[in-house]
Amino acid sequence: MRTRNISLLLLVALAALDRSHGGNHSSRAKRELLVRSKRKWVLATIELTEEEPGPYPRIITQMTNDKREDDHEFRIRGMGVDEEPLGVFSIDKNTGFVSVHRSVDREEHDLYHIRFEVLDRITHERIDRELAFDVEIQDINDNAPIFSPRHIEADVKENTPAGDLEVGFKVTDADLENSPNSKFDISLTSQKPKVPKFGLKHTNGQSVRLTFEGCFDYDKMKKYEVILTAKDHGTPPLSSTAVVTLNIVDSNTHPPTFKKNQYRADVLESTIKRDVLRLSVEDKDTPNTPGWRARYFFITGNEEENYQLETDPETNEGILSVVKAKDYEKTTLAHLQIGVENEEPLFVCKGKSSGAVTPPPTQTVSVAITVIDVNDPPQFDKDLVKLYVKEEEEPEKLLFTPKARDPESDNFRYVLIEDPAHWMTVDEETGQIKSTQKMDRESPFVDKDSVYKVTIGAVDDGKPPATGTCTVLIHMADINDNTPKVVNKSAVMCGNKVNKVTVPVKDTDHHPYGGPFTFSLGGDDDAKSLKQRWKLDPASGEEVGLVSLKPLPYGNYFVPLVIHDQQGMSGPDTLEVIVCDCGEADVCPGKVPISIGFSAAAIGLVFAGLLLFLLLLLIITCQCGRKAFSHIPIEPDGGNQTLIKYNQEAGGAACEALPMHLLNSKNGAAQTDGLKKDTRKIYHPDSAVDNSVKRYNPSGLGMGWSTLPGQGRRDTVGSFGGQDVYSTWMTKGSNSNREGYLRHQQSLSVLSSQQITNHIQRKLQTIEGNHNEPIKDTMDRPREFADEGRSIGCQSLDQLSLINLGDDLEFLNDLGPTFNKLGNICHQAIQDGNVQM
Repeated sequence: MRTRNISLLLLVALAALDRSHGGNHSSRAKRELLVRSKRKWVLATIELTEEEPGPYPRIITQMTNDKREDDHEFRIRGMGVDEEPLGVFSIDKNTGFVSVHRSVDREEHDLYHIRFEVLDRITHERIDRELAFDVEIQDINDNAPIFSPRHIEADVKENTPAGDLEVGFKVTDADLENSPNSKFDISLTSQKPKVPKFGLKHTNGQSVRLTFEGCFDYDKMKKYEVILTAKDHGTPPLSSTAVVTLNIVDSNTHPPTFKKNQYRADVLESTIKRDVLRLSVEDKDTPNTPGWRARYFFITGNEEENYQLETDPETNEGILSVVKAKDYEKTTLAHLQIGVENEEPLFVCKGKSSGAVTPPPTQTVSVAITVIDVNDPPQFDKDLVKLYVKEEEEPEKLLFTPKARDPESDNFRYVLIEDPAHWMTVDEETGQIKSTQKMDRESPFVDKDSVYKVTIGAVDDGKPPATGTCTVLIHMADINDNTPKVVNKSAVMCGNKVNKVTVPVKDTDHHPYGGPFTFSLGGDDDAKSLKQRWKLDPASGEEVGLVSLKPLPYGNYFVPLVIHDQQGMSGPDTLEVIVCDCGEADVCPGKVPISIGFSAAAIGLVFAGLLLFLLLLLIITCQCGRKAFSHIPIEPDGGNQTLIKYNQEAGGAACEALPMHLLNSKNGAAQTDGLKKDTRKIYHPDSAVDNSVKRYNPSGLGMGWSTLPGQGRRDTVGSFGGQDVYSTWMTKGSNSNREGYLRHQQSLSVLSSQQITNHIQRKLQTIEGNHNEPIKDTMDRPREFADEGRSIGCQSLDQLSLINLGDDLEFLNDLGPTFNKLGNICHQAIQDGNVQM
C-alpha cells in the first residue's frame, strides 16, 4: 500500500513538472516524451528495528525498477550518509544494495530521509531525476519510566492536617508515545514507619502527589521514608524508583502549664517598679519555637491598667511590673488572674473522629498583690497652671496662690523648686507666688513662646519627707521696651564695584512693636554733609540700604542712623562703612603676611651675624658700661631738653666711654688745681693719657668713689649731710647735650682727659706728702693696675673745641636734693661695710 502511494506521488510530480514546461518544449521533445517509456522505481519505506545486535554491515534493501539495465550506477546522500549522523548507511553503486553499518537508537532519530541518484556509468550524467526513500526505526522497550526528581527531602509541620502533601513527582518514558513501551503504572512500594499511612494521587497522566491519613506525632517519630515505583507495560516491562524523605517539624501540640497554682508579691504605694514577680511555665514542645514561647495575659484584676506582663525571651518566664502607682488608701490588696498560651495556636489531632475536637482549657494562675503604705506627697489641685502677665510690671505683685492637700497630714510647706531668673518668691504657709523684680520677656530664661517656667513644691513632714510639685507657666505679653538696632555694626562697600550696602535691622519686641522700620540719617551737626554724601534706599522695611551719592576715598566712614519702629519709638545707631577696593572678591583684602624662604647656608649666616653682634655688644658693655652708663648724673627736677646741634655735615665718629675718676679734697674744700677758667683747648689724644696713673677703689664700691688713707669717713667724695662732694661724669658730645645734665652751670664744657689725669696726679702727691711715713697697707693705698689699652675719650675722634673750660668746681657741692639722697644711700653702704675713708 505504501509502495503504491509513493508511485502515485511520483507520477503526479512528473505530470506537474511536464505541465510547468509545457509551453517551452519543442515539438521534437514532445514526440520523444510520447515515444519513451518511464522507468518505474520501487520506492518503499524501509523499516529498521532499533538496537539490533548485528552483524554489521547488513543489507536492508535494493534500488530496482521495471527495466533492468546494466549501464548505470547509484549514489545516495542525506541523513546517515553525508549528514549527521554520518556513516550509518551506504549503497553499492553497481548493484543498488543499501546497507546499515551499526545499530541505531529510535530515541535519537526515529526516521532517516535519504536521497539517491541514477547516473550513466560512462558519462556520469543523471539518467533519472532525483529520488528519495525513508528509513523508519521501529521501537523496542529499552527505556524505563523515570521520576523527576528521583529523590525529594521535604519538611512537614507536625500540625499539618490529613490530605495532600506538598510533595509531588513527574514521571516520563522515552519510548514510543502511546505504545505499551511508554505506558506505566506508579505505586507506593514501602514506607517507614507505617503510621500515618501514605498514598498517591495522580494529578495527570505523568504526575503524582503524596497523601497521608492520620496525624504526625513529633514526639514519636521525627522522620519518614517513602519509596515509589513506576513500571511500564512493555515486553519485558521496565521500572524505576523514587525516594521521599519527610522531616517532621515540631509544632504547638502541648499547652504551657504553670509550675505553681498561686503567687504572692508586695509593692509600695505610689511606686512604679519593674519585675515585681516572675511566673514560670512548662512546655513540652521544642524550645525557642513559636509552639514553645509563652504569651501571658490578664484575665481579671487589671482593669485600671496598673500592671504589665512581658515574656522573658531567654527563660520563657512571665515578668509582672507595676506601671501605674497604687494608692494605699484606696487599695491594700489586689487579686490578679493571669492566663498563658503559646504564640502558635494549639493543634489537636482529630484522628479517626470526624467531629469537631475541643482544645483543652487555658492555663490560669492567681496572683495576690499587697500594697504597702508609704508617705504620700501632698497633691496640688492642678499639676499645670498657666498665667498671663505683662512684662516690666512692678514687682511684689501677687501672681498665683496654689492649693494643695495631703491625705495623711496637714503639715506641709511650700517651696520654690525652679526659678531660673530668680524673679519669684513663694510664701511657705500660703504658697502665694509674687514677683521680686521686673520680668523681661526678652530675657534668655524666657522661651521662644514668651513663656517663663516656674516650679513650686509642697513638702510634708513625713519620714522621709515627700514632695508634690506644680508647674506654673507664665505667659508674658510684650511691650515696646526695646529700640531697633542694626544687626551688623559695620559693612563693606566695594568702591570698585557697588555704591550701596544693605544691613538688616532687628527689634527684640514682637509685633506690633517691631518692624517694618523707617530710617533716617542722624547727626544734627553735620546733617547737610551727610545728605550730600549718603542716601537711604530703601528708607523703610526690615533692612536699611545705604547709598553713596558720590565716589568716596578709601577708608572708614561712620554714618549715624535713626531707626523708628511701628509705634514710633526710635533709637540712634551708627553704621561703620568700610570703603575699599575689593578686587575680584566682595571683601576688603587683608594684609598679606611676608613670607621669606631661607636656605640652610643663609640661616647659618644669619646666626653667625647675630653671634658676632652679641660679642661686639658684650665688648662695648665691658668697656663702657661701668665707666659711662653707671655715672649718669641725676637731676633733681629733670634737665632741659634741647636739640643737639652739630656743625658738621658728616656723622659723628665712633667713640668710647672715658674712665671716670672721682676726686677727694682735703679739709672738705673743692680744689681746682690745674683747671683754668674761661680757657679753650683743643684735645688731642697722646701718650700722656696712656701713661697716666690709674687708681681704683679696692673696696669695689660703685660710682667711682675712692678711699684715701688717713682721711676718715668724713673725707669721702661727695656731700653727705654737709660734707664736700667732688664728682666727675662722662663727657658728652657737645655743649648743648651737657646742658641737659647740668642745671647750675650750663656753660661748663667737658674736661679733657689730660686735665683730669694731671689733677689726679697732683692730688696723689699732696696726699702722700702729708703723711709722715709711707703707705704700707695695700687696702688703704690706691692700687695701680696694668694698662689694658689706650683709653680714648667718649668724644668724637674729630677735633673738639673745648669751650668755657674752667677750674671752678663749686657746683659739685650743690647738686640738689635728689643727688644728696643718692649720696646718703651710698654713704650708709660704706658705713655698713666698715670702710675707712
